[in-house]
Amino acid sequence: MEENLKIDAEEIYTDDQAGIAAYENFGIKYLYPWQRLVIANIMDAASGENQEVLGKQIVLLPTGAGKSLCFQIPALLLDGPSLVIYPLLALMSDQYRRMIEGGMSCVIFRGGQSEEEREDNFRAIKEGAKIIIANPEVLSNSNLLDRLSECNIKHVAIDEAHCVSEWGDTFRPLYLELGKVLKKLEVPVVTAFTATASPEVLSRIAQVLFDGEAHIVRSESDRPNIHYYVKHVASKKTAALILAKSEARPMIIFCGSRSRTEDMAQELNTAYGYKTAKFYHAGLERDEKTEVEEWFFNQKDAVLCATCAYGMGVDKKDIHTVVHLDAPTTAEAYIQEAGRGGRDGSVANAILLWSQEDSIKFAAYPDNSRNAALRRFATGSSCRRQVLLDSLGAEEAVCSGCDVCDSLLYNRRSEKAFFYRTPLKKINFTLKAYDLYKEIKVCRSEKYMPASNLPIDSEIAYKLLCLAEKYFTEETFENLLLYILNTITRPITQVNVWEHKAYSLIMETLKSQHRIKIMGWPWKLHISVNYHKKTFFRRLKKRFRLMLYRRHYYSNWPLWKKKHFVLLEQPQPLEQLS
Repeated sequence: MEENLKIDAEEIYTDDQAGIAAYENFGIKYLYPWQRLVIANIMDAASGENQEVLGKQIVLLPTGAGKSLCFQIPALLLDGPSLVIYPLLALMSDQYRRMIEGGMSCVIFRGGQSEEEREDNFRAIKEGAKIIIANPEVLSNSNLLDRLSECNIKHVAIDEAHCVSEWGDTFRPLYLELGKVLKKLEVPVVTAFTATASPEVLSRIAQVLFDGEAHIVRSESDRPNIHYYVKHVASKKTAALILAKSEARPMIIFCGSRSRTEDMAQELNTAYGYKTAKFYHAGLERDEKTEVEEWFFNQKDAVLCATCAYGMGVDKKDIHTVVHLDAPTTAEAYIQEAGRGGRDGSVANAILLWSQEDSIKFAAYPDNSRNAALRRFATGSSCRRQVLLDSLGAEEAVCSGCDVCDSLLYNRRSEKAFFYRTPLKKINFTLKAYDLYKEIKVCRSEKYMPASNLPIDSEIAYKLLCLAEKYFTEETFENLLLYILNTITRPITQVNVWEHKAYSLIMETLKSQHRIKIMGWPWKLHISVNYHKKTFFRRLKKRFRLMLYRRHYYSNWPLWKKKHFVLLEQPQPLEQLS
């Protein structure tokens, strides 16, 4: 069937200008319908046909859908150059390199260029350069803008156009001046491209660039090959360490700040060896960015810790896992970054790590705000995919993979698909740690999902404390919890990744959720569990039954006799524990 499609594509587009240009210049035999529509709109508007409508269009195509072809092919066919505006210097340089390697004649304008470099660029434009690359800051130069207005520019493409809304009102005010720049250039056709944009963002883009009116072209926003998962954890860095070992690579771990990328990369290299991971952010020098990009591009088993600066900068197609250590503020930003995975069409897992701190942060946003969409995505019980699509005002889609829908699908066939503990089973803390983990395991469908080996750290701690209420202090509980968590994850990571800092985060999470409290006299400094009112009597009944069971087996021994809680001094291999 694939062979037939290729033959049909050659026959259909034999005498089509766009199809011939795509094949001769890029070796592409088939253009998608939305690509052909956008290209046709640009060509028609440039020729004067329906220019008032088609000359101002916003194009929404998902990441990896081939937006670049939508302005590169018209650039080859138009009788004047096309101006392409990018948001980042890294992206400008990367695209310039790719175009030159692909045989397209293009020039690039950026800050810090000498007069000779500028003159060489204008000379190349007169000799027939097809694409001019620039950013909003360099276009604020009035002298440069005057020279460009004389170059007979036929089309302006604004890539990553959501930056007009996201950055223009904050730290990139020159994005708000692009409307004036376009008017001064007097270009007949302007197209704004983006992968994700909510109705509010679309309205803002149209207002800044086109005085409020724009023709919108939208393909299907859903990317079925990306599967979405949310993991609620207390210690995010420890969870990321486990995921880096258990999930498919190449992998990106998105962090919220430059320092977080460097710190996370150092943690990975310390745990798994030098050059396991590298970091990437906007603060790196150009040579450093190029080195990291080339390293990651050529690796099949690498982990990159990056900020959003990487998301727009490099086109690596075989990324299999995208982990978010820090949640972006909007659903659009999350979709953009998760869209870095699976650009070759293979399945990619997008895993969002969510903590109690995130819940507190996002609880401050009003329910009808753009920021609340990611809160609904992470904490809701409905399809993750549809929540993201709804935030974009996009279509309804059949879910091809998310933890909520996968769990529901499996649980219908399972009799024990719930959070459970086997009742009336003898429990003391000299038992095998692996068996103890089985006592507190989560939904069985988890084992069929990505990150199934990632323990829900705060839940394990809470259930252990329920088994021995008021027995432990924070100091004595630490050794037990870290021993159990490391025993669970050591077969995966081969090293102990759970340490004191992770323990502190787990306890802080339980306290902030009001699930535990530190007692006063006579149980001074001991940990007590706060039960939900509805389950108090049910738990009391279970504890009473457990007490009777223990008294039956241990004669007249006290229920929580100290010697039952003596830990194994030396961690035992898992083979001996199972």
